[in-house]
Formats: sequence, C-alpha cells, structure tokens
Amino acid sequence: MEWNHETAQFLSQCFLNTLSPLPEPRRQAETALSETSERSNYGLAVLHLVAEPSIDEQIRQSAAVNFKNHLKSCWAPSPPREPNLPALNPISDPEKALIKSLIVSLMLKSSPRIQSQLSEALAVIGKHDFPKAWESLLPELVANLHSLTQANDYVSANGVLVTINSLFKKFRYQFKTNELLLDLKYCLDNFAKPLLEVFKRTVSLIDQAVASGAVNAATLKMYVESQRLCCRIFYSLNFQELPEFFEDHMDEWMIEFKKYLTVKYPVLEDTGNDGLAVVDGLRAAVCENIGLYMEKEEELFQKYLSGFVEAVWSLLVVSSASSSRERLTVTAIKFLTTVSTSVHHTLFERDDILEQICQSIVIPNVMLRDEDEELFEMNYIEFIRRDMEGSDLDTRRRIACELLKGIGMHYKDKVTAKVSLQIKNCLGLFSQNPDANWKYKDCAIYLVVSLATKKAGGNSVSTDLVDVENFFGSVIVPELQSRDVNAFPMLKAGALKFFTMFRNQLPKVVAMALLPDVVRFLASESNVVHSYAASCIEKLFLVKDDGTRARYTATDISPFLLVLMTNLFSAMEKPESEENQYIMKCIMRVLGAAEISRDVASACITGLTNVLNRVCQNPKNPIFNHYLFESVAVLIRRACERDPTLLSAFEGSLFPSLQMVLANDVSEFFPYAFQLLAQLVELNRPPVPQHYMQIFEILLLPESWKKSANVPALVRLLQAFLRKAPHELNQQGRLSNVLGIFNTLISSPSTDDQGFYVLNTVIENLGYDVISPFMGHIWVSLFNRLQQGRTVRFLKNLVIFMSLFLVKHGLHNLVVSMNAVQKDVFQTIVEQFWVPSLKLITGSVELKLTSVASTKLICESSTLLNSKVRGKILDSIVTLLCRPEEERVLEEPEVPDFGETVGYNATFVHLYNAGKKEEDPLKEVNDPKQYLVASLSNLAAASPGTYPQLIRENLEAANQAALLQLCSSYNLSIV
Repeated sequence: MEWNHETAQFLSQCFLNTLSPLPEPRRQAETALSETSERSNYGLAVLHLVAEPSIDEQIRQSAAVNFKNHLKSCWAPSPPREPNLPALNPISDPEKALIKSLIVSLMLKSSPRIQSQLSEALAVIGKHDFPKAWESLLPELVANLHSLTQANDYVSANGVLVTINSLFKKFRYQFKTNELLLDLKYCLDNFAKPLLEVFKRTVSLIDQAVASGAVNAATLKMYVESQRLCCRIFYSLNFQELPEFFEDHMDEWMIEFKKYLTVKYPVLEDTGNDGLAVVDGLRAAVCENIGLYMEKEEELFQKYLSGFVEAVWSLLVVSSASSSRERLTVTAIKFLTTVSTSVHHTLFERDDILEQICQSIVIPNVMLRDEDEELFEMNYIEFIRRDMEGSDLDTRRRIACELLKGIGMHYKDKVTAKVSLQIKNCLGLFSQNPDANWKYKDCAIYLVVSLATKKAGGNSVSTDLVDVENFFGSVIVPELQSRDVNAFPMLKAGALKFFTMFRNQLPKVVAMALLPDVVRFLASESNVVHSYAASCIEKLFLVKDDGTRARYTATDISPFLLVLMTNLFSAMEKPESEENQYIMKCIMRVLGAAEISRDVASACITGLTNVLNRVCQNPKNPIFNHYLFESVAVLIRRACERDPTLLSAFEGSLFPSLQMVLANDVSEFFPYAFQLLAQLVELNRPPVPQHYMQIFEILLLPESWKKSANVPALVRLLQAFLRKAPHELNQQGRLSNVLGIFNTLISSPSTDDQGFYVLNTVIENLGYDVISPFMGHIWVSLFNRLQQGRTVRFLKNLVIFMSLFLVKHGLHNLVVSMNAVQKDVFQTIVEQFWVPSLKLITGSVELKLTSVASTKLICESSTLLNSKVRGKILDSIVTLLCRPEEERVLEEPEVPDFGETVGYNATFVHLYNAGKKEEDPLKEVNDPKQYLVASLSNLAAASPGTYPQLIRENLEAANQAALLQLCSSYNLSIV
C-alpha cells in the first residue's frame, strides 16, 4: 500500500466515518479498514496519515488509535485459537524497520492526545523488540530527553519518560531469568545515569520555582509529574535487585525522596483541581520506592529508616482524613506495614504510638465514606469483589487492618487490647444514637471480620477481639431480626458477612433459628444485601462436622424450601441482579442438598428455563451461566433419582431451550447443552424417544466437531447414545459415521483420549459381529498414531482399549483382527508397548480392567507368546497392583488443553452434576489381586514347576516377594 494523495484521502474518509454517530457508515468504514489492513505497508500508511498536519486532529487521533491496535494484532501475531480461523498477516520486516525509524520523532512532535497513543504503540513494539531487535531506541530516547529537559520542554520530556516507563515495566512483573537480567543490565548501563541527571535537574527547577515565590502552577505541575515518572522508572530498575549505580548514589535519591514527603507545595495543593492529586502521585511513588528498599535492602536502608517513618507517619495523619487521597494513604500504610513486620518493629512498641495508629490512621480509614456508599449502591459487583472476595488489598479499609496485623505479629496482646477498646467505643457511640451513628457499628463489625485469622487447613476463622457467640447475639442478631429488610442496608450486609465468616463457630441451633431471617433478606432491594444473603445460605451448606458430615441437611431446610426457592428466583427479577452469580450459586447448592418434591421441581425447572431463555439472547456472565447449567443438571439428577416420572416434564421444559441454543448458534452454550442432553439420554429407558434421534443425526455431522471446545461434550453425548441406542447405531450407516469421528479424534494428540472414549464405548456396547467389518480400519488408525507422534497417554489408552476388547470379545478375536492388518503385529505390540505401559495405568476401574485382561492374556496365550514375554507381563501386573502410584507413574509433558482461554471463547467446562457414572466392565471381579493369584494357581496346577521357574527368571526380586505375599494373603500357591 503506497502513501500518496489517493491513499490519504481514502484513509481520512474511513477514519472520519468511524466517528459517525450513524451505525451504517461506521460499520462500512470499519469493514473497509479491516480489509485494507491485510495489505502490506498498511501500518506505515496510517502512521503517515497521523503525521500529516493538514489533516483534521480528530481524524489523526482516530488513526493513531487504529495504528496502535493494528500493531497489537500484527506486530507479532499469535496463532488463531481455532484451527479453522485464518491467521493474521504479520507486518513485514522492511515495514517494521520504517515504522521504528519514524515513530519516536513523530511522537515527540504530536499533540498530547496523539502522543499518548503513539507512546502506547511504541510500547507494543518494545514489548517484542526491545532491546535486542531495537538497539537504537534507548539511545534515541535518551538524546531526546536530554535536549528536551535542557530546553525546559517538559511536555515532550514527560512523553519520553512515559514511554521509557512502559518499556521498563517488564522488570517488575516478569520472572527473573538470565535473559531478563541481561536486558536489565543494558537498560541500567544506558539509562541509570541519565535518569539521575534528569531527576536532579528537575529537583533544582522545582526548588528554584518554589524559592522565587512566583511559581506558575502549570509549570510546577509538569515538573512534579516528571519526578513521579522518574520514581516509577527508579522502581522498575531496582525491582529485581539493587544495582551498583543506585547504591553508590543512594544519598542523592533518598534526600530528595524525604523532601517530597515533607515539603508542601501550596500553589498546587491548595488550589483544588488536580494539583493535590499530582503531588500525592509523586509521594505515593516515593512510598513505593522506599517500601521496595525496605523489603529488599533493609540493611543499606537502615540509616534513612527513622526519618522516613516519621515523614510517612505525619503525612498519613493528614491524608487519612481526606477521601480523595486514597492512593497515597494505601502506599504509605503499606510502607509502615513492611516496617512493622521487620526487625525494626520496635518503632511501634510504645503504647502511645499504638493508640495514635488506632485513632489517627486505622479508625479514620476503616470508617465508611461517601464513596463507599456510592459504590455499594451503584456498582454492587465491584463492592462485593472488594469486600467479600478479598480483592480490596489496595483499599484504605483493608490496608489499615493489614497494618494492625503487621504490628500484631510482635505485639499481639497490645494490639488486641487497643482494637477491642476501639470496637467497644464504636458500639458505645452507636448505641447513643443508632440512626445517626450506624457507621460506627459497621466499623466495629468490619474490624472483627477483617482482623479474624484463618485456621490452617480449613475455612474456619477465629478472633481474640471479641467472644464470637456473645458478639453475634448482641451485635449481629438484632440486624438480622430487623423487620425492615431495606433499612440501613450496609449494616445488614456487614451482619450477613459476619454470619457467613463465622459460620463454623456458631452452633447449629443458633444458625437454624436465624436462617428464615436470612431467607427474608433475599427480598431486599439492595443488590449487595440479597447477594450476601444468598452467599450466606450457600456457604452454610458447605459446613462439615468432623471434616466429612454435612452439618445442614435436607431435613433442616425442608420446612421453608419452597419459600427459599421462591425468594431466590424473585431476587433475580430485581434490577441489576438478573444475572447475579451469588444467587444462582445458592440455587445450585440448595438443589444439591434438598429433598426435591414434584412441586419444587416443577417451580424450579420453570424458573431455570426462563432464565436460560433470557441469557441465550446475550450471554455475558460466564460464572453465572455455569452455575445456571449446574443448577439444571443437579435438579434433573436429584429429582429424577427420587421420582423418575419427572423426566418427561423436564424434557418438555428443557428441549425448546436446548434446541434454541443449537438453532441460534449460541456457541458459548454448546458444551453445556450437549452435556445436559447426554444426562437426559442416560435417564431414558430404551428405546430412546424419536426426538433424541434427531439430535443424534446432528451429532454425526462433521461440522458439529469442528470447534475443539465442543469435542468433550459431544463425546459425552455420543457415549450416552451408544449405551442407550446400540441397535439404532447399526442402522443407516451411523456406525461408519461414528468411527469416522473416532478416526478424526485419534489423529490429534490433543483429542486422542476423546477418540478412545468413543471407541471404548463402541466396543463395550456392540456385539463383535457388528463391529468386526470395521476392525481393520480401526487398527490401521491406531497403528498410524503409534508410528507418528505417540505419547505416554496414547500408549496407556491403547492398553486400556485392548484390555477392554479382550475381556468383551475374547483374545482370539483380538489377535485375529490385529494380525489381519499386519502379520504377527499382536506379539510386537504386546512386547514393545503393552508390557512397559501397563505399569503406568492409573484410575481404579482402569487398573482393575487392565490387570484382569493381562492376567487372562497370560493364562490364554501359552501357544501364542513365549514364557519370557508372559513372565514380563506378570512382572508388570505385580508392579501395577502392588506398588504405590507415585513410584511407578512417570510425569509426562502436558498436552495443551482444548481451549486455554478465559471468558467467552467457548471453552469446554465440565458440568459436575451432569457427569456420567463410571461404568465397571468387570463387575463380576471384586478383587483383581485375588483374581491374579487364583488364575495363576489354577494355571500352575495344570503344569507343575513351569510357573515358579517363569517367576524366578522374569520378575524383579521385589515383585517376586510381593507375589509371594499375595499368595499367602489369599491362602493360595503357585506350584
């Protein structure tokens, strides 16, 4: 694609149309750009457009965004996740070279908005090419930074620092490797000194500006931002280990760091707007830097420590009172927490210091603020993510409690006493005026919950701050028994969270008395409250006594089960809770525990199919949808166990929904739909109803198997049909289609285990007269894989398949069908693959099947296999049966899973409640060890002396002893 007037005009019009409020021109422009992006030099042409000053700024900004996204996709494109999707065309090396030669100078000449996009684009290139494939970049940036700061052009200088900061961030997050350390050394050699020079020059400019008394706020703001960026780069360069250059110049850095924590800049801080935020951004960066040195270089940092603790302390007392200074507050408290857990913890030993920490830092930061209430009301998902799921480690509420935990590591009794007193004071203030002072009660509850310690190896928590039962009875119960479920919702949420947190400690009689109240809170208008109520109920059903026995059973909830289910489904009709994952998870858990009557089953299947029909229109919450399908599966399983006649009602409700999933190509739900259909097929008694056979025809189409995410679920459904409709399988060429599917699956290492599942089900459910004509093709497919790319997993699956064939259709048919493909191949396979792979088998059913089949092989192959081979088979059987799995099973490299993706790229997710029961093909054999010894004893009796010699010559000494022990255990002998 050449850059000329026509190209400029075409691209300009396209980018202008992408900004159109009308959908049609916008879609046409996006399609045109997408098609054009496949052409060579497209990225270069867009960059030229961005550089053209005569073109409107908005168009160039849109082009800059497109350029950045184009680089993300095509600079180093990943292979497509699905094999049938086309690969993206990578940018050619000559085009890459031209882009790299232009981008830095263009970025520095651009307006701030375009500069921001080009800086991000440059970081995209740097992620792949810097430094090894772009050695000119850092020297170019350093030279530009030097000239820009000398010219006092801090707008552009900060643009360079932003870019360098992006390039160096990898040193914070990547694992330490030799390659990473080499890259770090290159960056240190080329930028450690220039960084200090820029930092010191800006220090003097700030000092001069402040001293003059006539400082310009906008100019000072740019200087402060420059120092913040220098601090972030400092953090990246020091993250892995302390470089020698920084150790040599530590004083120069630390003196200025302390100054930024103690000096005020009234022209920025007192004028409102974002001036204070800019200065606090610098202070927060400083706190992160000194926290890093405290963690990694405590000894070298020691001489600066007391000064920094004092500075941070003073800063915190002021910043804790302001809700707009959360970032600074969090990083400052983190620094103090790091100090409190170090050898310098004595700095926090004095009672008056602990008192100040509680009153001036902890309580002000734990108390609810307006923004907490706003988040509670406006974004309940984020509130719960922070509050209940523990993602709030970087919020002032949680980090203030982390500081107390840190100090408590060395002064537990003192901290417990101080915090207990604070809790008592908060509750006292609440009792004086409950309506006005409810936040104090919330603060007390939050302190108890956040400072609770988790007991090792379980979900139980404990606290020394309060007596849990007394606190629950006096503080929590009044909230739970409140008649108005909508009054003081944040207090109600806190009470429900406490109940959930301490559920193991609370006696069953206490919890059961309050469970109907928790069910009432499902009707609360607050999304957080009804979510916490659902979560509380769900977690109660996970409580175990003695580690195994469920504390709460079906009998406990049966009196109010219908009300509970009604309230749960009603809660999903409230605004913003239509796809509430906590409610759906609770539904799943309750259905898994309750005795489901016909009335409850009918109401639940109606409610679940209504939800399913709604989410089919626009699937957007994968977690909710997973719990939805698990709920359907557990309802079918539990209800039909109790009353099989419910199956037809379930089919009537579910079939239209599942058909809608398939007909409307809701691909995200295909794996779930196939698993549910498999569950329904298995619950039917033969003959399978005709409407299922229509789905069977869809199942046999090659198109159904193209998406790898569908394969395990389709195999599961196919297995169900093979078990329930074996006769229909042998009609209309269906068996050929099934074996064609097997052939496709077995050819790939990522799906060969699924291929064996299909093959094993065919072998197990059809007579040999039916499968005999196809055995030649089956063996050819297996032998081809054996020769090309066999894996340990494939060999184990092959032994399992051959074992199943042997016990179902006899050794004669196994040998004849194999040798018909290739002369004497059976003996070769047994010697080279069966014997060594037998020891690696895992799984109780598989172990039993393969050991019994191998025993039969020894007993029935005296004319087929020589004594040495039979002896080696016996050695492998004894290893399999007598040695622990960890001693005999080798770790094998993981084959990439079907879909290593998250969210909605339609990956396979197993439905626990729709899983098939593992079938035992040898129900008549109870003990494979006894079967081995009894078979050998009978065999040896027919030819005395033969088998003791075979054992001595072929079994390892340990296995000889193990076999002797087995004979003794079963009172049998091998003569």
